[in-house]
Amino acid sequence: MNRRQIINAAQTGNKAEAFEAADDFPTNPDLHRTIGDVIAARYGRREVLTGLLGTSATAALFGAPALAAPRPANAAVSGSQSRYAFDELAWGIDETHHVAAGYDANILLRWGDPITADAPEFDVMNQSAEAQLQQFGYNNDYVGFLPLNAEGTRGLLCVNHEYTNEEVMFPGLGRQDKAEFTGMTRELAEIEMAAHGGSVVEITRGADGKWMAVRDGAMNRRISPLNTVMAIGGPAAGHPRMQTGADPTGREVIGTLNNCAGGMTPWGTWLMAEENFHGYFWTDNLDTEGEPDLSAQPEAAQMARYNVPAMWYAWGKYHDRFDIDREPNEVNRFGWVVEVDPLDPLSKPVKHTALGRFAHEGAETVLCAEGRLVIYMGDDTRFEYLYKYISEGVVSEDRAANSHLLSQGTLYAARFDPDGTLHWLPLVQGHGPLTAENGFASQADVLIDARLAADALGATPMDRPEDVSPCGNGTAFVMLTNNSKRESGQTDAANPRPESDFGHIIEIMEDGGDHAATRGSWSILVQCGNPAIAAVGAQWNPETSENGWFGSPDNCAIDAEGRLWVATDQGRKWDKTGKSDGLYGLETEGSLRGHSKLFFRCPVGAELCGPYFTPDTETLFLAVQHPGTDGTRSLKGFERESTFEDPATRWPDFDPAMPPRPSVVVVTKKGGGRIAV
Repeated sequence: MNRRQIINAAQTGNKAEAFEAADDFPTNPDLHRTIGDVIAARYGRREVLTGLLGTSATAALFGAPALAAPRPANAAVSGSQSRYAFDELAWGIDETHHVAAGYDANILLRWGDPITADAPEFDVMNQSAEAQLQQFGYNNDYVGFLPLNAEGTRGLLCVNHEYTNEEVMFPGLGRQDKAEFTGMTRELAEIEMAAHGGSVVEITRGADGKWMAVRDGAMNRRISPLNTVMAIGGPAAGHPRMQTGADPTGREVIGTLNNCAGGMTPWGTWLMAEENFHGYFWTDNLDTEGEPDLSAQPEAAQMARYNVPAMWYAWGKYHDRFDIDREPNEVNRFGWVVEVDPLDPLSKPVKHTALGRFAHEGAETVLCAEGRLVIYMGDDTRFEYLYKYISEGVVSEDRAANSHLLSQGTLYAARFDPDGTLHWLPLVQGHGPLTAENGFASQADVLIDARLAADALGATPMDRPEDVSPCGNGTAFVMLTNNSKRESGQTDAANPRPESDFGHIIEIMEDGGDHAATRGSWSILVQCGNPAIAAVGAQWNPETSENGWFGSPDNCAIDAEGRLWVATDQGRKWDKTGKSDGLYGLETEGSLRGHSKLFFRCPVGAELCGPYFTPDTETLFLAVQHPGTDGTRSLKGFERESTFEDPATRWPDFDPAMPPRPSVVVVTKKGGGRIAV
């Protein structure tokens, strides 16, 4: 299908759904040894596809018990006690959010909430870019928390704003991709730009245990692709491919966009991951089928590998830097990890090119045994790669010096082998095929074209590698959301199922328990989906209830108790599970390994992001993104596309004059105490 066919397809109900459908088609040219092939080779193709793993494979995943249908919701868990001490929430889908009994889940921040002392109150019918730059942005994704006092009752919330949904954001506008963006004026485009990026907001916990935003917090700030000047650091800084008419030095860029997941560094800075940057670039040069014509572009091959330009926003109509015909190098200045110092609202964020350019889902950090910084990152696209970065130096008490660790280190891509071994392949110019003869004349070329470098090295194409949560013991958990475009001949040991709508989770164990190791081993923690349907091929601990299984793992977190929490993103395909997206506690060890429990679920059409715990585990921050948008035609009783005037839900305000608003939710235990303990 071409772009126009996808936009006009009956199954796509809004621009974001069309965008995701377009990204279903891989740009990776070499799919002969994918993660599905590796898993099938390791565990046996027939057993994996049918969900009937043999005795040895099942024991390796879950211990001795044979896997059967999901346990009824009211049946008690036998044997070992779950480490997640809460009464499991019942699955479902409706207009609002739900949390396990005994907990409060309150709205902390909503799109449009004023976050500076002089910000105007939110007026949804009279939006402006100037106002939005002082208000909480749209589609909150990653959430980080930086404590400001020893008690942890004051802190800075660092929130990414990934993208905008024009259909439910602006009155009377409707889908602009179908209308060739004829209704998208400069004013509206700049409001979108102002709503992207990130927010730093001071929050405080009162004597009643409730959290609230401090509107006049001295460190509150907005970061946006409209007006936030950023430095470019690392090996690609200043390279000719990073230079533009507006920045002939190649060392400064305006803004960041499509900031999905992220991370916090040990020295208290915030890492913003730039994900689907290709969707923001424009061209007027189209072929007869309406597809971008790259024949005149000097970097046509690189653009095609990154699916540039995807033209899902009309910013390039009004800002030349987003038009590849006018500024072809601007696209090389996006797709990085951005470091922000939340403690200094006047500081200039830095794009760290040493971490590579791709569709960054997250940037979770951990220290290795020597004290060097290690960052795990997924390239959230079908058949793309898993990466990690290892700094040369060690983390110290000098915050300024620590920032240089993100410019001086080595980026690696992962290769998963059928025998269960893991190899980290260095993306270093001159190593193996990464030579000038193959198009990599410098380390800058290797990092700007990280996908092509990983192609050349033979990294393993994955099923949309998303968030990665590392533990301090050399273990990390990798979320692989789904891959409906994987065919039966494209499976491997680490990506086992063709046409996988439900995804799976891989556990990495680095050699010697050292996150800086360049070898390790891997195993499957769970294969997601409904275990009662054999054709799905799901694999869960047999104690998992009908409420506990899920599809499409996306974001994740390890709490202070060492427990894994998984948030889901099914997109418009939630109708394949019948469940809304939510947060699950997932056992990773012992006889209950692979056992999952539902703790929180979203309103219809929403994706759950975050999650992030305070250090004392007494507070959990969750980001509910794009409520009332995805798959609303599957909602019984609604069964149509959501619009500003007629949304599937008006969460969280339920005000007839207000559309749905992406919001951050704060979860605490009634009466106080640690969550799920």
